[in-house]
Amino acid sequence: MSIKKAVIGDVKAIHKILNYYADKGLLLPRSLSELYDHLRDFFVLEIGYQTNSIQGVSALGICWEGLAEIKSLAVTAAHQGKGLGYQLVEACLDEARNLGLESVFTLTYIPEFFTRLGFREVEKSVLPHKIWADCLKCSKFPDCDEKALMIEL
Repeated sequence: MSIKKAVIGDVKAIHKILNYYADKGLLLPRSLSELYDHLRDFFVLEIGYQTNSIQGVSALGICWEGLAEIKSLAVTAAHQGKGLGYQLVEACLDEARNLGLESVFTLTYIPEFFTRLGFREVEKSVLPHKIWADCLKCSKFPDCDEKALMIEL
């Protein structure tokens, strides 16, 4: 098992995993174009070395001075409950620290997952308006039921 920065050849697998959960209303859908545009934001979790070895994904998107978002966190159903999601989040947090960021937030339906990693719930109103660009694409906008959580680095 390894976590690495995504490369071009990973995009279709990332797309498949993310849109599986988007179809269930758990994540925002991501187009192939969007994934290619933001490829440098993504980490992938590989298990084994065969074709289709990507079993998880996460992304760290820089939003503002000192602030980034962890988004598109997903692990395939067959590999959930093994701590792999935590490892993907830690990869994002390590990168955030290396970039000199001060805070990282996430919007999630599973706040308990992130609070175990030290995130705390915050009001969405404390997040810069620039962040809401993704929200406009969501079918739940403006009645979002996700929780905003943040961690200071």
